[in-house]
Formats: sequence, C-alpha cells, structure tokens
Amino acid sequence: VFQARARSAAMLAGATLVAPETVFFSHDTILGRDVVIEPNVFFAPGVTVADGVTIRAFSHIEGAKIAMGALVGPYARLRPGADIGPKVHIGNFVEIKNAAIDAGAKVNHLTYIGDAHVGAGSNIGAGTITCNYDGFGKYHTDIGAGAFIGSNTALVAPVSVGDHAIVGAGSTIARDVPAGAVA
Repeated sequence: VFQARARSAAMLAGATLVAPETVFFSHDTILGRDVVIEPNVFFAPGVTVADGVTIRAFSHIEGAKIAMGALVGPYARLRPGADIGPKVHIGNFVEIKNAAIDAGAKVNHLTYIGDAHVGAGSNIGAGTITCNYDGFGKYHTDIGAGAFIGSNTALVAPVSVGDHAIVGAGSTIARDVPAGAVA
C-alpha cells in the first residue's frame, strides 16, 4: 500500500516513473521535479534527488544526495555518503561510497570510488578503483578538478591527484601526483 501511494505521489509531483510497479521508495525518499526513474530502481533510506535527474534501470541508492541534472546508472550503486554534484555522470556498474563527485565529473563505467573527492570536470576511466582500505583503516583519495584518470587505474589511498593531472591507463598510483603532471 505504501509503495503504491509513494509512486502515485512522486508522479503527481512531476516525476516520471517508466515502470512504476518496479520502483521501490523508502519512507523518506525526496524527489525533485522532472526526475526520470527507469525500471527496477530501489531507494533505501536517506536519499535526496534534485530536479532534472535521470536514474537509469537497476540502480540501488542509499543515503545519497544527487544534484540537479545528474545522470545515474544503469546498474549504479550509490552507498551512504555519496554526494553527486550537478550534471555528473555516474554510469553502469559504478559504485560510489562516502565520496563527493563535483559538477560535471564523469565516472562512466565499471568503477569504485570510496572515501574520496572527485573534482569538477574530471574524467574517471573504466575499471578505476580507489583502494581505500588496507585491512586496518580507511583512507581518503583526492582527485583535482579537470583530472583525467586512465582506465584500470588503482589509486592507493591516502593519495592525491592534482588539478588537470593525467594518469595513464593501467597505473597503480601510491604517491601524490602534482597538478598538471602526467603519471
């Protein structure tokens, strides 16, 4: 009964649910206007979605904020502490946990970003991971604005990649990369 009421309320408030019977809301889900939600999306507690967001099919979102105009999924997993900025692209098979992704950044596919900050306009290549846990503690990764992280890169935290730096595909980065550098 709750799900039927929540789906109806979301659509009456201006959201588009492509297949309403397959979307599941939490008691506290907040949706903006002109939000499009594709089939088989699950909202756990603590989710806020701003205006003009598209959430593609089979995404699971919990404890996350999604800013205006962002694109999430398909098959995305936003875990608690995910803070998705305006016009950010979070693609298929991407997991974000306790991380801020600033405006216009792209994390398009097959990537894990945890305990991190990704600067505005950065591009994170396929298969990139932030290695945030060493078996004892969790550590932070900071990626500057406009940085380019090549595919299949492992960023071993704690580590920082400066603004407009370029990291080549297949790299393991365990030391800081200065702004504008190539690693």
